[in-house]
Amino acid sequence: MIHKFKIDGYNIVLDVNSGGVHIVDDLTYDLLENVEPPFSEKCPDEVLKKLGKLYNEQDVIECYEEIVSLYNDKILFSEDDYEKFAKTAVSSPVKAMCLLISQDCNMRCKYCFASTGDYGKGRKLMSIETGKKALDFLIEKSEDRKFLEVDFFGGEPMMNYDAVKAIVEYGRQREKETGKEFRFTITTNGLVMNDEQLDFINKEMKNVVLSIDGRKEVHDRMRPTANGKGTYDLIVDNFKRFRAVRGDKEYYVRGTYTKYNLDFSEDVIHLYEMGFDQISVEPVMADPKQPYAITEGDLAKIFKEYEVLAKKISKILNSGKFVNFFHFMIDLDQGPCAIKRLRGCGSGNEYIAVSPDGEIYPCHQFVGIEKFKMGNIYDGTFDLDIKKEFAASHVYSKPECKKCWAKFYCSGGCNANNYLYAGDIHNAHKLSCQIQKKRLECAIMMKAVKLLDNAQ
Repeated sequence: MIHKFKIDGYNIVLDVNSGGVHIVDDLTYDLLENVEPPFSEKCPDEVLKKLGKLYNEQDVIECYEEIVSLYNDKILFSEDDYEKFAKTAVSSPVKAMCLLISQDCNMRCKYCFASTGDYGKGRKLMSIETGKKALDFLIEKSEDRKFLEVDFFGGEPMMNYDAVKAIVEYGRQREKETGKEFRFTITTNGLVMNDEQLDFINKEMKNVVLSIDGRKEVHDRMRPTANGKGTYDLIVDNFKRFRAVRGDKEYYVRGTYTKYNLDFSEDVIHLYEMGFDQISVEPVMADPKQPYAITEGDLAKIFKEYEVLAKKISKILNSGKFVNFFHFMIDLDQGPCAIKRLRGCGSGNEYIAVSPDGEIYPCHQFVGIEKFKMGNIYDGTFDLDIKKEFAASHVYSKPECKKCWAKFYCSGGCNANNYLYAGDIHNAHKLSCQIQKKRLECAIMMKAVKLLDNAQ
């Protein structure tokens, strides 16, 4: 399988199964539109006749021979060697956990998937006891895994800061007792962050996610306080202070774009110009009846905007400065391991979420959905059948993914979005897929052009 696309004046050919990327001339691109395996010994007469109107006939013949040579060398139209790994996509030890440390929030974001923080289950905070039991559960289920990841999530985790601090301290104690190593992460909206809290987060958190949508008018429209006031001016200084002390440790700012700001490249650049160089801005996924929801009618504008953004990011990088837009990150050399390419984030299998009541779910986006409750850390239940179902959710279990050129980069997409908007974790959510594929095309183009420039 190959995937061809034109972007920013370049003709790009991706060999899907090998991951090889080629920047080709017009003749090669047009010829690949008209030929595919199995190849005949000579260029077909009908192809010669068709392309002979645009190109020199001898050039067409030589180009055809080169394509056949690349095919024989397994560089183009290479075989799929990954499906065999799908059989090994079995249940794995749990290595990551999302702690809903605060099922409450001091913001009322209009697009919040968690019902403005309470997940439809009522506003509550996780107790220190529950957090400790969750870490013990993770240690037990991690088997021989040494490195364990714990994300403090909400709602807004800083509304339960004392519990965050106590649970981290307990985790450091348990590291000494078990030989495990916890890598803590926190996601915060920044409304509450004094100097002591900032220093603690900077010291103890392996990664920190700062939630901000971009320009003031964009952010304030969708992310007000509980009393309806804008929050941009309340968080910006906190985030800038954090960035100043963070140094080269991991962090990123994470935003959401909606139908209201389809010019989201402006928000990415706004965040960059504020001093943030690790940036993620993702499309909202919501009921299409919501006024802010992105629909298929918005795709043409979104696709164009990603191309605009690719040029802006490239301009920054070419000037010798640094910026990392997460959704243009791509590895054309090796990429992730086979299993990671097949099933992505590992939700419900390697990764779980725990609610304030100790209930276990496949990930934070499944919290409150009764059919996906996997158990409870207090009564010791853990549904291995649900775990096996998620372990078996991969690109070869999803009919649309199996034939898609992007499958090894998106790894089948988000299980939660697939369930919420396509009805089943094994169905691909079409809107998410289309946006993801455009981002990938931009990312592939940017990386391929850079490699080409470095080689010249």
